Formats: sequence, structure tokens, C-alpha cells
Amino acid sequence: MSGAGSTGGDDPLQRAIWRLRSRGCWTDAAALLTPRVGAAGDAGAAVQRTALLVERCLFTGQGWSEAEDALRIAEAVAREDDERGAAACERGQLAYAATVLGVRDRSDEARSALGRAAALLSPGSRTRPLLDFRRGLVAEHLADAPQAARPAYRRAHEGAVAHGDTLLQSFTWRHLAALALRDGEVAEARKGFAESLRIREDLGFLIGTAPALAALAEAEPEPEAARLRAEARRLFHLLGGIPTWLADQLHPTPTSAPAPAPAPAT
Repeated sequence: MSGAGSTGGDDPLQRAIWRLRSRGCWTDAAALLTPRVGAAGDAGAAVQRTALLVERCLFTGQGWSEAEDALRIAEAVAREDDERGAAACERGQLAYAATVLGVRDRSDEARSALGRAAALLSPGSRTRPLLDFRRGLVAEHLADAPQAARPAYRRAHEGAVAHGDTLLQSFTWRHLAALALRDGEVAEARKGFAESLRIREDLGFLIGTAPALAALAEAEPEPEAARLRAEARRLFHLLGGIPTWLADQLHPTPTSAPAPAPAPAT
């Protein structure tokens, strides 16, 4: 999401939003921003609220209409190119989520919106690393083009480091590691998955920890892999079965072996 990686700093509102978001309470977190959006037409708050609700869709497969409504407001109140670009980036992510979760094929919309965001965002925009990451997701999961996804993830990682966006680095580490594992580079994959997990634990990003544990398990030998999956299952149940797409990996049928998580964007 826009502003990912910030645990709020000295801003009480942002700290409250982070605490709720990190535990999967996206609707409550978004509600804290509603007064700023409604009273002042704050474009930054509108995009952040949209991002929270889009993330809820990706983790739970629910809340699509609320996210669409928030997105339309964010697009309406945007005045500057960077604001319009950030809103377009969220439209691309919402369309991507709907496609990758099998709700509706909106792949063309995802590509178009992310392309529009790329044209609007300034080179130094804090949103550009997030945009690069999301273009990597589209390349990997919608176009099945890992060769195009890898440089996008690397650009996103470099940008996240430059902007101090620690949480986004956990996402880029994770997805670069998944590509390494796909290529049989197990040691590199293990390093990336471990770094992603470390960041999420350090930040207290509880909602993203179970996917990170399950991902690292794919690169570890037994019995460590079993221990990691057990911990992932514990957190998964603690958080009410979120992210929903992780269930198949953590609870495979008796006749099938665990399959790597699809990791659509977590």
C-alpha cells in the first residue's frame, strides 16, 4: 500500500492505523481516515484509505465494493499528478487482486492502470517503488513472465531501500526469493525468505508473518520445514484464517503433498 513500511513514527493517527492494519483490521484502520477524506478532501488520506481496503480484498477475498467506492473518491479528490498516479496504482492493484483471486478477469485494467500510474508519477515519487513491485506482480502472476518480474522487483527493492520503506523490502525479498526457488537456487531463496520474515517480525506485521513462515518452509529441509509450517498454521488460525489463499498450503489434502503458496502479493 502507499506509505507501506511506516509504523507511524511520531504521528498518533498513523501509529493507530499501523496497529490495526498489522493485525488485519483494515476496515477499522480505514475508518480512522474517513474524517480527513470527507471534511478536507485530503487526497493522501483518500489513497491510504483505498490502499487499506484493497489490501483487505487481497488477504480476505472480501470487501470489493467498499474498495471500489473508496477508489472512486480517491480518484475524484486527486489534484496533482503524483496524487493521480498513486490512485491509479491502487486501481491497478485492485484489478490485479480480482484477477489473481479468480473473482473476475481484470488483467487488462490492471496493466492499463499501472501504465497510467507510471506516466503520472515523478521519478522521485515515494510511490514509484510500490508501482515497480506491482508491475512485477502482474508480470509474474498474470503474464507468467518471471524474466520480466525479476528486474521490476529489483527496481522496487532498490527504491524501497532508498526511501526507507522497510515493509516493502520484505515484499521484494520474498518475491525475489520465490523466483530464485523456482530456478532451483535454494540457498539464495532461503536467504531472501529469511530476511522477509525477519523484517515482518521486527515490524510486528502479524498479518504477513504466516505467509513468510510458510514461504521459508519451502526452502528449508525437515524437520525445520515442519516447525515453520506448524508456526504458520498457529498464526493463520489465530488471525481467523487470513490470508485465505494460504489455507491450501497449510492444510493439504491427505493424498497430496504441500504445494508452494501462490503468494499473490504478500
